[in-house]
Amino acid sequence: MKKLIILAAVGTLHLCHAATKPNVIYILADDLGYGDLSCYGQTHFQTPNIDALAAKGMKFTQHYSGSTVCAPSRCTLMTGQHTGHAPVRGNALVMPEGQKPMPEGTFTMAHLFKNSGYATGIFGKWGLGAPGTHSEPLEMGFDRFYGYNCQRQAHHYYPYFLSDDRGREIQWGNFGMERGEYAPDKIQEQTLAFVEANKDQPFFIYYALVQPHAEMFAPEEYIAKYRGKFLPESSYEGTDGGPNFRKFAYGSQPEGHAAFAAMVNVMDDDIGELVAKLEELGLAENTLILFSSDNGPHEEGGHDPAYFNSNGSQRGFKRDLYEGGVHVPMIAAWPGKIAFGTETAQLSAFWDVLPTMAELTRQPVPENVDGVSFLPTLLGKDGQEEHDYLYWEFHEKKGRVAIRQGMWKAVRYDVASDPDSALELYNLSADPKETTNVAEQYPEMVAKLDTLIKSARTASPEPDFNFPIKRKFSQAAMAHEIDKDKK
Repeated sequence: MKKLIILAAVGTLHLCHAATKPNVIYILADDLGYGDLSCYGQTHFQTPNIDALAAKGMKFTQHYSGSTVCAPSRCTLMTGQHTGHAPVRGNALVMPEGQKPMPEGTFTMAHLFKNSGYATGIFGKWGLGAPGTHSEPLEMGFDRFYGYNCQRQAHHYYPYFLSDDRGREIQWGNFGMERGEYAPDKIQEQTLAFVEANKDQPFFIYYALVQPHAEMFAPEEYIAKYRGKFLPESSYEGTDGGPNFRKFAYGSQPEGHAAFAAMVNVMDDDIGELVAKLEELGLAENTLILFSSDNGPHEEGGHDPAYFNSNGSQRGFKRDLYEGGVHVPMIAAWPGKIAFGTETAQLSAFWDVLPTMAELTRQPVPENVDGVSFLPTLLGKDGQEEHDYLYWEFHEKKGRVAIRQGMWKAVRYDVASDPDSALELYNLSADPKETTNVAEQYPEMVAKLDTLIKSARTASPEPDFNFPIKRKFSQAAMAHEIDKDKK
């Protein structure tokens, strides 16, 4: 009898310990700009559910994405390494499906949670390794995967198939030119099912939304809400049939403004439904929700970011290393742990998320990470470590690098043709829109940041990630493959 009592007590302690582990949901929007949420200044439409997260938690005003395009940004998130060290530093094409994989044995944030006894799931877009490679989600620490493996496939909201763990789920309602299965709806269903299935154990969800990346499609009931409200409309003539239909090229959209607002509306509604599910299951108090975007706003498929002030009046858009390309919204909500309605100017970036989760789950931080934990900031505690600098590199458009130290930001373009091209310098405290290059006035700061830029990176074993003049995995190469299909 005593032995049974002891065993029961041990079991109860184990359950109590498991219950103290917070669930974590990291929500990543795709190409959502700093100004695309009403809590960050959007005035054309509202995002009430995301705003509610900010009202219940903390809004970051100095948070940065991992890169200015999808794959490298997501790699920095998963590995805790900035693009000077991360294994994936660009959108590297793999045909016929997928992107260049991370190396076998890469330690990811999903592995971190698995090591702490969490169920792990990714729902949405992966983009870090083709199907069948050692870098598909189920080989990188995730128990469950549903969505798009390939970011090119994710250009299409009515796809012919979605990845379901290691298999494919055919979207029968999208045969031919039909639009019967809206992928974000299917992804949302699987996300909610994962929450339900794992309500009695700690879980980590990487909810990698595909909105509002082009193409600019949303269900008619959402577009109807905004039709005629944002005139004159933005129109785009795309590919609506033939051999390239739903391959890479975006479909036509005559109502780009209405479609963009509708896509953000769908995303906001889905997040509201996810929060409601947590509340229904009694999980809300023990769940940390983080929300951000993988880079600045795009200019594709009919989207008109200038109309919506999507970059929040910052300079540049997606593929730029000015603020508009990498300065993104970030919201953290955790009832009872993060103070309601708080705002922080703590300097942070995607590569900080992994060490933050390591501290949260009381695990050692891997030695090779570039990030620092921002958990003290979330919990309002002392001891927040500061960055010496933030660094980015980009391997398209002749190569670009940027670095931020304190309020100083240095940007260099055309690196592939001239590694020592002129370094632009901006004082973000006085000039947050980067309108005035002050390099001539501060030569010592230029020299200091130039030295940091050159020491911030290590050479990549992948030539395409070392500022080549011509990239093997370029958009041009992809266009060539599509052109071959036409023939």
